[in-house]
Amino acid sequence: MFKPLVSIIIPNLNGEKFLEDCLESLREQTCRNFEIILIDNGSTDNFVSRAKKFFPEVKIIKNQENLGFAKANNQGFEISKGEYIATLNNDTVVDRNWLKELVAVAEKDENIGMVASKILLAKEGNKIDSVGVNIALDGMTKQRGGLEIDRGQYDREEEILFPSACAALYKRKMLDEIGFFDEDFFAYCEDSDLGLRGRLAGWKAVYAPKAIVRHLYSQTGGRHSPFKLYLVERNHIWLVIKNFPRELIFLFPLFTFWRFFLQFLAVLIGKGTGSEALKTNSKWVLIKSIFAAHYDGFKKFVFYISQRRQIQKKRKISRKDLRFLFKQHKLSFKNLAFGK
Repeated sequence: MFKPLVSIIIPNLNGEKFLEDCLESLREQTCRNFEIILIDNGSTDNFVSRAKKFFPEVKIIKNQENLGFAKANNQGFEISKGEYIATLNNDTVVDRNWLKELVAVAEKDENIGMVASKILLAKEGNKIDSVGVNIALDGMTKQRGGLEIDRGQYDREEEILFPSACAALYKRKMLDEIGFFDEDFFAYCEDSDLGLRGRLAGWKAVYAPKAIVRHLYSQTGGRHSPFKLYLVERNHIWLVIKNFPRELIFLFPLFTFWRFFLQFLAVLIGKGTGSEALKTNSKWVLIKSIFAAHYDGFKKFVFYISQRRQIQKKRKISRKDLRFLFKQHKLSFKNLAFGK
């Protein structure tokens, strides 16, 4: 039986503490037809030199500075040879059947362009990190099933909106059609942008429940850093302009105001990610990050309108189907604001 080649791309920044475990888990894969491409974004630790010695099978691209998650993956894609592209965070450990299960699901339908893994939180036993991604009407996203105890409620193979690029499989044919990550995003929301572009072009996204990954979560970017907040707030604006239905773009200011209001209430009662962020950051630093993000986001409005036109030319689903996708995978603002 023919087994397609998979190119596994791993961006890395100072991942010496956990990258060895990640690569060792890939050595244990039951599916053997794959290549590993490691893109180092200017690390100051010693792992790249060690990898050359202890993991000679890994292809390595060494950048002199941090070019971002999106650019690093694109660099890996440029030299990859696989019919499928798997993106994998450096702070993950994969089950030995991970790749086999992803490919098995992808091969069931030629219209499947993206496959999501079951990602569990490595330090929290059977807590879920992600089983796909849901989206709010202002473009903010949240991991489907995030922080739920895994009791088998997501053990069914099913269609999702799109996967988290922490551990995802993409069909090269889809990427050749729509492009890979938007490098201007640098990091965060780039997988949401890619996922929506894929769905607009008529590709399916499916969840593979037996493709299990354990993730340490935000070991590189920092869980509540001001820089992460800036990137998420800025990038979700570009995501909306590029991919959302026109009517939701016009309603974006209203939805954003409502989200901030609910997040403010959540902070007052000590709930949500806002409260968590305030434990390690000054409120003025966080507010400054939000204002900078929105200023920089809308500064490129005209540019991303032109990008939108190019995306819309490739759109194969109707506006009705797109509205149905948003309704089916909708993330409520209450959940976004008050959840962890």
